Amino acid sequence: MEKPKYNPYFLLAIGVFSVSTSAIFVKLSTAPSGVIAFYRLFFSVVVMLPIFVWKCRPELKRITKRDWLLMAAAGIFLAFHFILWFESLRYTSVASSTVLVTIQPLFAFVGAFLFFKESISMKGIISGLIAIAGSFIISWGDFKISGMALFGDVLALIACGLITAYLLIGQDVRRRITLVAYTFLVYSASSIVLFLYVLIRKQPLLHYPVSDWMYFLLLALIPTLLGHTLFNWSVRWISATTISMAILLEPIGAAILAYFVLDETVAITQAIGGIIVIAGLCLFLIDERSVKTKAGKIRS
Repeated sequence: MEKPKYNPYFLLAIGVFSVSTSAIFVKLSTAPSGVIAFYRLFFSVVVMLPIFVWKCRPELKRITKRDWLLMAAAGIFLAFHFILWFESLRYTSVASSTVLVTIQPLFAFVGAFLFFKESISMKGIISGLIAIAGSFIISWGDFKISGMALFGDVLALIACGLITAYLLIGQDVRRRITLVAYTFLVYSASSIVLFLYVLIRKQPLLHYPVSDWMYFLLLALIPTLLGHTLFNWSVRWISATTISMAILLEPIGAAILAYFVLDETVAITQAIGGIIVIAGLCLFLIDERSVKTKAGKIRS
């Protein structure tokens, strides 16, 4: 495989920071979850359309039926990930929802092993569990075992499984399809699914305040076109498991932003949990680098 032009880990870090803004924009918006999700993807597709038409039309002829089906599935998973996660933010805190939706390594470990036969060292598993434990500590004070908060937590957990499936599909398809083509087609599929969802739920698509339209656009530009697109680019060079590990940093960024923008408090447990997440992530990435270095020496 050719070497990337840019450091994928650096761009992955930018992607994680970008998606950390997502929960804030959703919390600030007054629109229904399905409408927010639809405009987030729709505006992303509109922005990408000229680039797609200019660069990717010849590539469409080379896409196999299998890849079309996989991208459609990825779009469906992404659509319902957004619906369920945005809905969870109506019932629970930014910290709790963001933590639960970013414990993807639990799903990614299993998916990468089953579908890609990726082996994970014991050190990698332990460091992953450390990072996940830190994520739970971040929102320890927010978890509630009854009422609507628990319902929101369950929605966020299901959304977590869906985004992991989306990343695993991307890990496979991105080996054969360029970033712009893959991203545009998956986002288009998601937009169609979300549009149908909004129609079925009879949610209004118009007559929202100017502030909501601003949040729709910001969601498209920052966490989607910048954040998720960088994940789609990185997944060609970095495994979905590693990307899922990096996304564990999202609750830290979201909690900090929620403190400044939404006046949500940052507890001492969240600060301690953030340090543990970073420590676990660093251990995981160091182990992955050493495994790849050893594998490269063996092949050479």
